[in-house]
Amino acid sequence: MTLSAPLAFVGGGNMARSLVAGLIARGVPAADVRVAEPVDVLREALARDFGVRTFDHKMEAVAGARTWVLAVKPQVMRAVCERLAPVAQTTHPLVVSVAAGITAAQLTRWLGGGIAVVRAMPNTPAQLGAGVTGLFANAQVDAEGRALAESLMAATGRTVWIDDEARMDAVTAVSGSGPAYVFLLAEAMQAAGEAEGLPPEAARVLALQTILGAGRMLTEGDVPAEELRRRVTSPGGTTQAAIEAFEAGGFRELVADAIHAATERGRQLSAAND
Repeated sequence: MTLSAPLAFVGGGNMARSLVAGLIARGVPAADVRVAEPVDVLREALARDFGVRTFDHKMEAVAGARTWVLAVKPQVMRAVCERLAPVAQTTHPLVVSVAAGITAAQLTRWLGGGIAVVRAMPNTPAQLGAGVTGLFANAQVDAEGRALAESLMAATGRTVWIDDEARMDAVTAVSGSGPAYVFLLAEAMQAAGEAEGLPPEAARVLALQTILGAGRMLTEGDVPAEELRRRVTSPGGTTQAAIEAFEAGGFRELVADAIHAATERGRQLSAAND
């Protein structure tokens, strides 16, 4: 895997660690990766586990780097960008941001204008190389920049390009927050199994392995979810009884309401950080 070197991460938390791990596993030389992280224990772990160069100050990490990955919390993104703006205006790097709710326009403005920015929304399964990332590129990103950003984020899973940035909040709502919905389903299935008399460990294994297996059937084949559901739902059987209970309880509407609420919250976060 070839990326423009050196590659600088500003922030060394969980998402940066996942990306670094994926890049190293795919053959990117550790010497080509720099990480700025003020927390000693995180910085030391990155250097120890992956052999990458680490710094306690962002200016050292970005010096001479053609690609920056901004992996800091949304609340501090503006201050970080404004501090980096003079360097950005001099070097004009490709900037990839993994901060939720921060728009490409905001990032470009805070960096002084005219900067190529790719906004990325990954999710936590990236830690296992099983993530998915929604990507949006501003007008300053050329074909090479798009390919580079896609290669970078593909280190942790699949990628999907979004042409309209206004839809990135929906990406956050569906996939960025989505793992928590599955975790909630797992909690509920386990609790319901226990309520029906199953031992806790048996209920846990049954629920989790069912979710894993169903996920593999969805992703490793080409059969739509609707058809898979139809195949397992025998008329008059136990599955049909459960599905009817879900539908009677407004399951689809509840999911739609949840996705909409998360989408709206993303828009609010963007406005709050402007």
